[in-house]
Amino acid sequence: MTKPVKPKKAKSKTANANPGGNELVFVALGGAGEIGMNLNLYGYGLPGEERWIMLDLGVTFSDGWPPGVDVIMADPSFIEERADQLDGLVLTHAHEDHLGAVQYLWDRFKCPIYATPFTAHILARKLAEPGWEREAEVTIVPLQGTFSVGPFELELITLTHSIPEPNAVVVRTPLGTVLHTGDWKFDPDPVIGDVSDQAALRALGDDGVLAMVCDSTNVFSPGQSGSEGEILDSMTEVIAGCSGRVAVACFATNVARLETIARAAQETGRQVVLAGRSLWRIQSAARENGYLADIPAFLDEGDADSLPDDKVLIICTGSQGEPRAALSRIASGDHPRISLGEGDWVIFSSREIPGNETSIARLQNDLVARGVRIITSRDAFIHVSGHPNRDELSHMYQLVRPRYAVPVHGELRHLHEHARLARECQVEAAIVAPNGTMTRLAPGALEVVDHVPTGRLALIGGRLVPMEGNLIKERIRGVWHGVVTVTVAVDDGGLAEEPQITTLGISEDQDNDPVVDAAREAAINAVRSLPPRKLADDAAVSEAVRLAVRRTFRGQLDMKPVTTVHLVRI
Repeated sequence: MTKPVKPKKAKSKTANANPGGNELVFVALGGAGEIGMNLNLYGYGLPGEERWIMLDLGVTFSDGWPPGVDVIMADPSFIEERADQLDGLVLTHAHEDHLGAVQYLWDRFKCPIYATPFTAHILARKLAEPGWEREAEVTIVPLQGTFSVGPFELELITLTHSIPEPNAVVVRTPLGTVLHTGDWKFDPDPVIGDVSDQAALRALGDDGVLAMVCDSTNVFSPGQSGSEGEILDSMTEVIAGCSGRVAVACFATNVARLETIARAAQETGRQVVLAGRSLWRIQSAARENGYLADIPAFLDEGDADSLPDDKVLIICTGSQGEPRAALSRIASGDHPRISLGEGDWVIFSSREIPGNETSIARLQNDLVARGVRIITSRDAFIHVSGHPNRDELSHMYQLVRPRYAVPVHGELRHLHEHARLARECQVEAAIVAPNGTMTRLAPGALEVVDHVPTGRLALIGGRLVPMEGNLIKERIRGVWHGVVTVTVAVDDGGLAEEPQITTLGISEDQDNDPVVDAAREAAINAVRSLPPRKLADDAAVSEAVRLAVRRTFRGQLDMKPVTTVHLVRI
């Protein structure tokens, strides 16, 4: 269920005393030391008795390893054990790496959720998948709204990013004020939504900011990240120079890019077809919240064939080479309604996310093999990042003037570089605090005070399992070394019949493989060598056979297969 929050006047400058021995601490369980699966915690109170708020609860997507894992998220065990002390979850924006884990993990906390209208709309669809839409209490916070969650007084400050309604969160406590930026940039023409509220940031700095917890994604990139509004002319020129069908691949959540591409299509006399369920979900949420209002309704995939090739533009998912996304299916020739070939073009209006280079290269090679021409951001000005470059980071520090800096949303190298930049910007202290690091922000000096358990969970077959658990380890072992299953039938006198061996990922033709025959012989000998006492022990028989078979494959093939013995006693 959802309910609106009533705006109220923000409190003025907070004190920096230490009432009653309370502390203000920050812990990232995800997103600090990596890009993705953000999970941030703020705690206020006596050590061990803190009240907590969570900012964001996101996922990351697998690069194909380990096998069978698509979705990965931070292990929330630390705060799950303190669920009765968790007062709420605040979502900064609607990207998957910030809210994508809510549908998998919320029932572990069952805390209230706070989000702006567009983000709440996206969230509602996710909560409906596990059937939590009625149970979860979702409070819709207006843009620039203020609200209370437990002992925390919170305020949203509008920023710009590659999705509607990105917000920085001001966290006010009796020990000081923290600015949690979320994902952001300074864009003078974001196309969708308002520009970043720099006046509010400056006023916040004037009031005094204890610490800023800030996005580090582009800390190595000099200058400015560029404006979404500058892309339109270039995108129009690029599309105008293309013959045949044109497909543009982009991130589904980049609503501003959808509008830019749609406007460019209008300028070049093309109609827009959407390919990909996530694109349809996002555009629906955008229109219902007042965005894309001047853009004509998009056509569905079935309309593509009814248009001349030079009159159609297809916006599709799959810019990162995701195997089940629309563009990958088009490239492999198994999309049911859309095809591309000789004389057609694909424009990649996105950046390569680190780790996706191989999948993107494979996708582009598949397209080229079909005669499709490719344009990327290296060839034309068709993409800008949604994250701040160095000059924007420096400007943020000039506006906010925090006493402390805590970089997040970056790999370890990003965090260290961001800390150096913060010190150059006259921040008193900057700390690198990877996942699991509990940092005391107040009272006293910025300090690491504890390290809490953290890790990753993987979604496999609808279940969440630890990334370091036995299931994942066995899957990896099976991929590297194969799988062997041995069926052994025994009676009181020993073997009742010849053992049966089945292999996966080891033998091309196991019925005619001498190594399999050798393993079968090893199993026979293992049983025959057992004394009567152990022959009567099922566990002893199984283990003897397992070791003998595994030893054979290791000796002859240098493989250590996952070996299972099925014992049948007759």
